[in-house]
Amino acid sequence: MKIAQIVASLESRHGGPSRSVLGLASGLTQIGHKVGLLSTIVGGDGVSRSKENLDTRIFPRERPQSLCPSEPLRSHLLTGGYEVVHNHGLWLRPLHYARRAAVKASAPLIISPRGMMSPWAWNHHRFKKSLAARFIHPHAFTTAAGWHVTSNEEADDIRRLGFTQPVCVAPNGVLPPSPEEETAAAAHWSRVCPALAGRRVALFYSRLHAKKRVLELIDLWLSSSRGEWTLLLVGIPEEYTVRQLEAYVLRQGGTGRIFVHDGTNAPPPYAVASLFLLPSHSENFGLVVAESLARGVPVLTTDTTPWAKLETVEAGHCVPWDRYGQTMDALLAETPETLSSKGRLGSAWTREEFSWGKTARILAAFYEKLRVTAR
Repeated sequence: MKIAQIVASLESRHGGPSRSVLGLASGLTQIGHKVGLLSTIVGGDGVSRSKENLDTRIFPRERPQSLCPSEPLRSHLLTGGYEVVHNHGLWLRPLHYARRAAVKASAPLIISPRGMMSPWAWNHHRFKKSLAARFIHPHAFTTAAGWHVTSNEEADDIRRLGFTQPVCVAPNGVLPPSPEEETAAAAHWSRVCPALAGRRVALFYSRLHAKKRVLELIDLWLSSSRGEWTLLLVGIPEEYTVRQLEAYVLRQGGTGRIFVHDGTNAPPPYAVASLFLLPSHSENFGLVVAESLARGVPVLTTDTTPWAKLETVEAGHCVPWDRYGQTMDALLAETPETLSSKGRLGSAWTREEFSWGKTARILAAFYEKLRVTAR
């Protein structure tokens, strides 16, 4: 099959989809499909590069840049001859181009909401999103032949909103880093934040956004003495900047106990962590959880993320927000050996369960089924 994988941005500052869509595209090529990985970027004339069956094209983004319009992307999709059109994300103009291209080619349109249909995300700025559904990508939801989600919980979100098209549950994959990459990452963060030396590190690594409960995590951390532990907050500035969070930490009296850094264009900081914290309001998958586990770092997250199996495999905890603080206290009291043991269990489970080859095979079968139905 010739498959279009469309994501508004491949820039790391836009979080997990910038990595996961590339992983999916690569996985599909490895099982014999031709994939166009299509995206947009601000400035320049765009980028085009091909490698075996993967044709990556990044088109110039026009104004208003927040909606990611791109006439070159629209034109390419209409003439690209794609047999399957798969768009990742909602509320942006590329979804409209995907719908039009699918209709013209009589190809199935598959939409990955990427967490944007969870109750918290759906209701956040609800009026703007309602306008986007009507005017930015009209009829896309009803035109879709099917949905791709990364967890059963996300599938439930789609059904709760009344959509009845077929849903494919195919989780993200995760690529374990090489020892050389981990060594380089550890050296980078030890250099950037020398205060971590000799300390045990609890890590938050995600977008700096209210959805992630960043401020609440700061308050929770400072509610008690943490002994030999330090909290490292690393993220892509979005709703909060690093300076804003540093000022908040200062006002709360957390100087020297919490450090905040911009993770843009920096290696992931898992290598300096002993515990990973993600207290999100919601996650469709939470790629950072899988990445942390793959590196042997146990995880504490909230039960509004699809990680309940952390308890089963004894690689961490997935708890309601009202139990997050007490659970964190218990984990911080664990010995380094106990946390390392949890991390090893998580690493073994993640490497077996979450591979891009497995995900690609699931989705390829779903695509083919939708193509047959459309004929």
